[in-house]
Amino acid sequence: MTISVFDHPFLSGLLGDHESAQCFGTSADIAAMLRFELELVKAQAQLGIVPASAAAHIADITVALTPDIDTLKQAAARDGVVVPELVRQLRDAVGGEYAPYVHFGATSQDVIDTSLMLRLQQLCQIFQTRLERLAQQFVHLDQSFGKNRLTAYTRMQPAIEIRTHDRIIAWSAPLETYHQQLQNMVLPLQFGGAAGTLDRFGEKGTPLRALLAQNLGLHDRLQWHSQREPIAMLANLFSMITASLGKFGQDIALMAELGSEIGLRDGGGSSAMPHKKNPVMAEILVALARFNAVQLSGIHHAMVHEQERSGAAWTLEWMILPQMAAATGSALNGALQMTKAITHLGKD
Repeated sequence: MTISVFDHPFLSGLLGDHESAQCFGTSADIAAMLRFELELVKAQAQLGIVPASAAAHIADITVALTPDIDTLKQAAARDGVVVPELVRQLRDAVGGEYAPYVHFGATSQDVIDTSLMLRLQQLCQIFQTRLERLAQQFVHLDQSFGKNRLTAYTRMQPAIEIRTHDRIIAWSAPLETYHQQLQNMVLPLQFGGAAGTLDRFGEKGTPLRALLAQNLGLHDRLQWHSQREPIAMLANLFSMITASLGKFGQDIALMAELGSEIGLRDGGGSSAMPHKKNPVMAEILVALARFNAVQLSGIHHAMVHEQERSGAAWTLEWMILPQMAAATGSALNGALQMTKAITHLGKD
């Protein structure tokens, strides 16, 4: 039994998205955090901040490290973050004179936020691919049924006759915009040190941050420990994607209610009424849209950080953003499933 519907033993069959969930899994998070530590020490060696021999040794150990997860869990309960224990395990593995160069000049938030950006980078690519496939599905529906007649409804009342093409365009038009926004989304490196000033590096701080960002494939910008607009902008985009897909689902459910304007295969069954074929996935798209709309307000609350770092606001992000990502991935999969279930639209 789990609390979240996205990884629930049976509800995940309806709402889960394994591919999106992997981006927030333990293995992916630890791998991304260790990649930060690896690229940090390599960049420091390139700029002469740490000895090249130390960087080479630390790199070898970091690649091979398998952290003790149980100990990480206990330490997170104590420290509020997992990084101090992860760094301790890495330093113990490195040992000797090179151990002090591990995590040199960085802070826990640098590691955790950068790990998130690296994993969100992968997630955005997944969503772009799904949006491309969904756009192709709408083109197929338009080619098959676009010339058919359809009754337009305004304010839930019959209006005038339109073509099915007109409604399909309303469904598909936002997708190109969302695809472009995901493609252009600026995912920044987080690197500021103890209080965001890179105090341990002096004049080498700015070039070190730029080099580290380049090596990680992230955007170079000033630390954003307490300025969370990168998170909020991405969460807003997730909510907009699910909202547009929710509009598609709502329309499908209403058309299915009328019965004559749409044909669907594989409708959901009823325990009491065997004759029914419920538009389950259409309903799920509506529910996911409403879910993300509610979660977005929480992300906006999480933008209010006190001074240079907030434990409370930061933790709120951890609770909300993965759920929004899972809902978005599920909605994209559901919309793909929905388009493939349509057997006809409109009247010839």
